[in-house]
Amino acid sequence: MSTFAASHLSPSYPDRAAWGTAPKLRAWQQEAFDLYFRQEPRDFLTVATPGAGKTTYALRIASELLARGVVRAVTIVTPTEHLKRQWADAAGRVGIAIDPEFKNSQGTTSRDYTGVAVTYAQVSMHPALHRARTEARKTLVIFDEVHHAGDAKSWGDGVREAFEPAARRLGLTGTPFRSDDNPIPFVSYVEDGDGSLRSVSDYSYGYGPALADGVVRPVIFLAYSGEMKWRTRAGDEIAATLGTPLTKDQLSQAWRAALDPKGDWIRQVLHAADRRLTEVRRGVPDAGGLVIATDHETARAYARHIRSITGEGATVVLSDDPDASKKIKGFSQSEDRWLVAVRMVSEGVDIPRLCVGVYATSVSTPLFFAQAVGRFVRARRRGEMASVFVPSVPTLLGLANEMETERDHVLGRRRDDDGLDDSLLEEARQRKDSPDALGEELPFQTVEASATFDRVLFDGGEFGTAAAPGSPEEEDFIGLPGLLEPDQVATLLRKRQADQQAAKRKQPDDKPAPALAPHEEMNALRKELNGLVGAWNHRTGQPHGVIHAELRRVCGGPPIAQASADQVRDRIAQIRKWATQRR
Repeated sequence: MSTFAASHLSPSYPDRAAWGTAPKLRAWQQEAFDLYFRQEPRDFLTVATPGAGKTTYALRIASELLARGVVRAVTIVTPTEHLKRQWADAAGRVGIAIDPEFKNSQGTTSRDYTGVAVTYAQVSMHPALHRARTEARKTLVIFDEVHHAGDAKSWGDGVREAFEPAARRLGLTGTPFRSDDNPIPFVSYVEDGDGSLRSVSDYSYGYGPALADGVVRPVIFLAYSGEMKWRTRAGDEIAATLGTPLTKDQLSQAWRAALDPKGDWIRQVLHAADRRLTEVRRGVPDAGGLVIATDHETARAYARHIRSITGEGATVVLSDDPDASKKIKGFSQSEDRWLVAVRMVSEGVDIPRLCVGVYATSVSTPLFFAQAVGRFVRARRRGEMASVFVPSVPTLLGLANEMETERDHVLGRRRDDDGLDDSLLEEARQRKDSPDALGEELPFQTVEASATFDRVLFDGGEFGTAAAPGSPEEEDFIGLPGLLEPDQVATLLRKRQADQQAAKRKQPDDKPAPALAPHEEMNALRKELNGLVGAWNHRTGQPHGVIHAELRRVCGGPPIAQASADQVRDRIAQIRKWATQRR
């Protein structure tokens, strides 16, 4: 929850400047800035959607506090080494000299610097040192992606010890929720009425308002299903269709088979994504694409696929590469087509020209997904649109449909209450980015993996029908213009879907449409119901889960994944009835 929100603001649109140095503040930044100095708080938490411009806002506050003599030094705490340098570059452009190379072994930094940039891990290793630095001069501490301060108890304890004496503390995050009960230091929590505690932000600016203001890009998600076949260690061959109801184990293995660089699924999706990038570059000539991979070996394999598809090499960024920051900066300033990275580009890293993404990892937490999609939403000018290719996995499709949902960090509540109980995030943090780690997790060998275009998701709605890669039906959506306003996106998607449906109705009577197989019929029914639920969500504001629960209460039956075709039809009829009654 937040004590102040910016949903009513009209936008201001500064010309695109270097990262962190816009010549004037956007409307939300100005209002948050004014609120900060009206309150003169010691602690202030600002929640703003990825791409909204938190860095510009924070540096403006830092400049003002330094000019007024409220503070004499600035410490910036970040999740990664790369972000230390990114913050230092941005601060330098506005006249604040920050040392991003400061080491704990130094003890102090040069007098030429106003402050330092350090990582949460660095602070936790020697909190007493950072406490002494904080006590030596009146210090503003900026916590970048402050939720990381709760990544481990030692991190949280270290941050509290080091920065308790700070004159001012400014917390920033685009994703203020966590998948665990670790409290975030210097963040306030209030009782939630059910025995749990909910984080409180002082200012909040979500994706929905930012999209309406033109501060971020609209995002369309292109989902791909397909036929997967794999061989277990016992020698058994198992086949499954991604995008249809599967057990948890089947889904996990089918998903990993899809991402296997030896299969055709990822090749076909990369080819489709590159066609989409070509279309986007007609309106955005420097548009780039990012593939988020699971580990080092697959990242390199995906880069080889991209070279075979495009004839050009891709920039590969690996977490153990000492030149990672240089590569990211070089790609950001170039017009190269593709960057392939292993998770490390999922948060905070700013490459404004990224317009097309491929989510080729099995990490499925809301936190990671939001951070990953955040790499594509930063707008440079009106009309730019982002496109993200995802596997047809229910968890990911649900997250895509809830892009505008704003979450807080909740302590003491059952994790499955809000969909955040996902051990994959912690597993991803602990797992080495190596082929050996993946090999231990995959008790099977991919035999076949082919892709099928499934649907497009946008603004809570679903569009399109299943189609083969390269088909005219797929091309209808891959060929969308790269420059569209949000309302134009929705209008064009509805038109293309209507055109496809009309074409099917015009089939000659002597050539009736072939009967759908049971699993195809069920998939079509579930897609129709989910589309109606998305539309009802935007009409009423009710969360998707609440709508599905009410449909189950009225119509009876199990959750949608276990419901029969007739039960799904009953729910479709019921939600259509609600829509008619509401009119």
